[in-house]
Amino acid sequence: MGITAKLDDLGKPAWIALMILGFLAYWPLGLGILAYVVWSGRMRCWKRGGYGRWHNEGKDGMREAMGRWCGGAKRGYSSGNSAFDDYREETIRRLEEEEREFKDFLERLRQAKDKSEFDQFMADRGRRAPQGPEQSPA
Repeated sequence: MGITAKLDDLGKPAWIALMILGFLAYWPLGLGILAYVVWSGRMRCWKRGGYGRWHNEGKDGMREAMGRWCGGAKRGYSSGNSAFDDYREETIRRLEEEEREFKDFLERLRQAKDKSEFDQFMADRGRRAPQGPEQSPA
């Protein structure tokens, strides 16, 4: 088993660690590893086919790996249990709605804080006495 196959079995973190070590040891080595990883398609999670355990599309291992390396479980994937799939979809929809509401709340909170700080700045600025032309010491 070659080093690329071993690194493919470990996944993206192993390639990234090797690349960082290459940069730390000798920057052209790290650059070469980066070029190889990009050119070979090992950093593309949307690439069809892939390498190592991602090579066979129909296997569950690829689905798990794609979920792990490309942003979590995919919605279109069925567990085989329709009741669970419905529950999962409803839970994901509810969580996305809560996330959207929370982001809206945070945005309103930031706007209120900005407005408060600006109002305080304007009030402090208005309290300062207008100064006339300064006279230089003669």
